[in-house]
Amino acid sequence: MSKVYLIGAGPGAADLLTLRAARLLAEKAEIVLADDLVSDEILAMVRPDARVLKVGKRGGKASTPQGFIHRLMVRYARRGKCVLRLKGGDPFVFGRGGEEVEALAAAGIEAEVVPGLTAGISVPAAVGIPVTHRAYTQGVTLVTGTSGEGCDEPNWRALAQGGTTLVIYMGLSRLLNIVARLIAAGLPPDTPAAAIASGTLPGQRHVKATLADLPARVCAEGLASPAIIVVGEVAALAVATTSTQDISARILAA
Repeated sequence: MSKVYLIGAGPGAADLLTLRAARLLAEKAEIVLADDLVSDEILAMVRPDARVLKVGKRGGKASTPQGFIHRLMVRYARRGKCVLRLKGGDPFVFGRGGEEVEALAAAGIEAEVVPGLTAGISVPAAVGIPVTHRAYTQGVTLVTGTSGEGCDEPNWRALAQGGTTLVIYMGLSRLLNIVARLIAAGLPPDTPAAAIASGTLPGQRHVKATLADLPARVCAEGLASPAIIVVGEVAALAVATTSTQDISARILAA
């Protein structure tokens, strides 16, 4: 049996992939099980003779059952193939990497995790938002905006009163509800907030507003998933421009 590598592909841009991940894709991959958010630019780095299977999971769209992904990993590893499970961001940050390691262990198969830049840190940074800043916040809390089937909602009251930057994954489709819950839990409506779509990719766009106004701004600008939501004083530090090209031009002009 072969080892299975759980690889974080980072937030999107291929040049944000780790050197270890790039080497494994180019040299060792025989079977690649790729998530929906892994860009074509990254998939182009896979060695030409490898077989790439897309096993994406996206809210509101047809998705590959998690159990089927587990069976594929086990099946190909038992055949002696070098299996790379390629996941957006970091495998262990809302990436189901923990579930997959458990499934492999139960089958007696070794797993190695190759960390990646998680979108919750790198995407805000791409628009000038430091998720921690000693002048504004005591820390950062990463939370999902979409609970799994049978799972409880996040404790929005505790999050509203925690005093940290909130970084919300997979929350754009429920943004109005999330904002209402945070305000009802005591977070001031004028708290700075931002939403960043397609972070680090050429189509990156973002808006910043007060928490109360953020849903209307997102709607007006037509932002779509995948997106990261940031709530807290540091969100006010986001640059005013919206695209990666604009931001690059602004940096070169400085």
